[in-house]
Amino acid sequence: MSNKLVWPAPTSDVPDRSEESAFQKGSAYVDGKIIPIEEAKVPLLDWGFLRSDACQDTVSVWDGSFFRLTDHLDRFERSVQRLRMDTAPVTRSNIHRIVHKLVAVCGFRDAYVQIIMTRGRPPIGSRDLRLCSNSFQAFCVPYMWIANPEKQEIGMAVHVSRRVRIPPQSVDPLVKHYHWLDFEMGLFEAYENGADTVVLTDLDGNITEGPGFNVFAVIDGVLRTPSFGMLDGMTRRTVMELCNELNLDVTQETISLERLLIASEIFLTTTAGGIIPVSSVNGTGIGFGSVGEQTRRIHRSYWDKRSSGWYGEPVAYAQKALLEP
Repeated sequence: MSNKLVWPAPTSDVPDRSEESAFQKGSAYVDGKIIPIEEAKVPLLDWGFLRSDACQDTVSVWDGSFFRLTDHLDRFERSVQRLRMDTAPVTRSNIHRIVHKLVAVCGFRDAYVQIIMTRGRPPIGSRDLRLCSNSFQAFCVPYMWIANPEKQEIGMAVHVSRRVRIPPQSVDPLVKHYHWLDFEMGLFEAYENGADTVVLTDLDGNITEGPGFNVFAVIDGVLRTPSFGMLDGMTRRTVMELCNELNLDVTQETISLERLLIASEIFLTTTAGGIIPVSSVNGTGIGFGSVGEQTRRIHRSYWDKRSSGWYGEPVAYAQKALLEP
């Protein structure tokens, strides 16, 4: 079997209208209106900006279909509730229509759609967050890759930092939030060490997650993924389901850096790229210098099933009557 990774070729007959309109770079939903992405702005006094008091969820569109849109909306509702925000600014059915329209107005077949709830702002002079009016925004841009297909062929170089990911005792990792300063500083450390990206550890030195992705590793012949201190990523959830279908054992457990370094395969899972092979960790090569068997099987299954419409919801490109917010 070839070690080369394969992606499905788009087959949708939906025209890409992105070069024909003001929405060629993307779209946004702000203050109840769909506008070009470059016109979107966040109010200066919104605590989503001033205090990172916000949550989000990011959905991918591939070949004209949303992936696991219902699951993403479920997780977004969970994040909103755990942050004690109010869903009054927009209903779930309205969010559903808005994300379809954001993609449709651009005409993108492959897209990256983010839905956001911010705390809003209290009256000037008050710090009582109970007085804030929460605000819903969203945007759509062309599909984004943590590592493009060419980079994935050779694998990503990962740096595991001893910088601690914000502990669950402080901020619930099951809320998809914007607390990324630990990731950002870790990325500088990774770049200074010649790596492509970073993974942070918990207070006990165990692997948690990276900026926008979860981690899987084949150690002693078994596929393993961290069980604590990270977001339950949608692609991570998908991989767990695929392993069941492929009769691959997978376990959730604590993984130290020392254990990670003896892995025969490592890959990252993310909405922005799917299954991404790792070639090295802290300068140590992983495996035999090519994509491992389990990584390759899961990668192929993931894209084959997405291409077949698994968990897919076609974008309502033409149903304008159903898309009005």
